[in-house]
Amino acid sequence: MLSGPTLDLLRQMARGVAAQFGSNCEVVIHDLTGDLDHTVACIENGHVSGRKAGDGPSKVVLDLLRAGAACPEDRLAYLTRTPDGKVLRSSSLFIPGSDGRPAAIFSINYDISTLVSVEQAIRSLTTPAGSGEAPPQPITSSVTELLEELIRQSVALVGKPVALMDREDKRRAIRFLSDSGALLITKAGDKIAAAFGISKFTLYNYLDDSKG
Repeated sequence: MLSGPTLDLLRQMARGVAAQFGSNCEVVIHDLTGDLDHTVACIENGHVSGRKAGDGPSKVVLDLLRAGAACPEDRLAYLTRTPDGKVLRSSSLFIPGSDGRPAAIFSINYDISTLVSVEQAIRSLTTPAGSGEAPPQPITSSVTELLEELIRQSVALVGKPVALMDREDKRRAIRFLSDSGALLITKAGDKIAAAFGISKFTLYNYLDDSKG
């Protein structure tokens, strides 16, 4: 298990972050030095995800344990989703032990579900209806930036985060990317599949469906 002083410090930080950002902000400390079936050593505002101390690891923790290497880079500001459909903006900070391997993970999960709904409502009011006016097109300096911008546009077209998209939503987004010529960019298939959390096989099935 984590040493007493280390765990106490992480608990103090967790309380501070949770108090600063309020009840929508969950902070979790995963202890990777003990029982790996029960990594949650401390949790603040556990109602956000429905977890409690003693619960098991998340997918981020499982990915880390499967890699089994030295302490990886922190994962910052990515989207996650709870079983009851809440959308969270998450960051995972990896705490190394004396041997350089990860000993703990300090995770912050902020419930942005309400913000996502407000954003969609505002977009419906600010987007011209029936005007035929095209949105401003970005100026990019590389094909990588161009592909990233097209992927952002496809997500905006659907109007919800990828974490909340169903199969038809993803088909619609990928149809937009195909029509925009995104697939002409070298290795675009790999990047698009990764962005939407699907395999390349599924990606090309969606493309075949859109052609049909």
